[in-house]
Amino acid sequence: MDITTKYMGMNLRSPLVVSASPLSEDIGNIKQIEDSGAGAVVLYSLFEEQIVSEQKDLFYHTSLGDISPEALTFFPEQDEYRLAPDEYLNHIRKAKEAVKIPVIASINGATTGGWVNFAKKMQEAGANAIELNIYYIPTELGLSGNDVEQTYIEILKSVKSTVKIPIAVKLSPFFSNMANMAHQLDIAGADALVLFNRFYQPDIDLENLEVKQNILLSHASSARLPLRWIAIMKGRIKADLAATSGIHSGTDAIKMLLAGANVTMLCSILLKNGIDYIKVIEKQMLDWLESKEYESVKQLIGSMCQLKNADPSSFERAQYMKAISKYKF
Repeated sequence: MDITTKYMGMNLRSPLVVSASPLSEDIGNIKQIEDSGAGAVVLYSLFEEQIVSEQKDLFYHTSLGDISPEALTFFPEQDEYRLAPDEYLNHIRKAKEAVKIPVIASINGATTGGWVNFAKKMQEAGANAIELNIYYIPTELGLSGNDVEQTYIEILKSVKSTVKIPIAVKLSPFFSNMANMAHQLDIAGADALVLFNRFYQPDIDLENLEVKQNILLSHASSARLPLRWIAIMKGRIKADLAATSGIHSGTDAIKMLLAGANVTMLCSILLKNGIDYIKVIEKQMLDWLESKEYESVKQLIGSMCQLKNADPSSFERAQYMKAISKYKF
């Protein structure tokens, strides 16, 4: 059975890719990810704030204190992050030395600015590609939807002008017209779109009356949203499509591939069950493919996307009305 796939021009042994998570901060884990059969690994994200903080700190110490030291306290302390910028670059180098699968660097940002030039250093450190994780929550009352979209486009263009390696854009579904946003990013040069980013949702600690972190892992039903939009966009844009969120089994991965994903990203299920669970998911995927007499993964990618579906409306409003009318209680 041929389960190879192609993603951003890279030939992968499997469509199962480990997404950005704490799992990749340890080189031993990255080796285990390869040994377990993953097609590629996305490293843990380096944040815009880390790069900007380091740049401001350097500027302060080389410009006789022209910047108020208090300004630096706006940024989290470096020990709140897993890896500082220089350490992250060294981590890329070590990962490349340790494994043969593609190593995709991840950079998390929300604004345009000089920090995007760090992408070039990631390329020089040996990253095969970069996943640009745009985690942007607009809160300004006067900021229009068009302004928000333009921020995404400008960040992508800035990074694309800096590097030659492929760039994937990981984005949220919160746009007035997701199809148009995907189209704009495609035109701007995105080599892949990763659908979708799961935003951190704050909670309130009632005992201490303070906002607290509350990171929730995905569940299988989380896959429904990316599945719909991958199916809608497959064949309409040139960029590859990566599915992330809610992929917990081989059948979850199969559904995403049928919809049109080139790769499926794994995270929550590995945090729950361990890295070796990749083997279980691959076995489930192989069993399904053999039972349906497929010869390769490439045969099924996009075969049930909207463009090839006998009922294209099944991904849109008509199916919603059918589902509601048939629900029994």
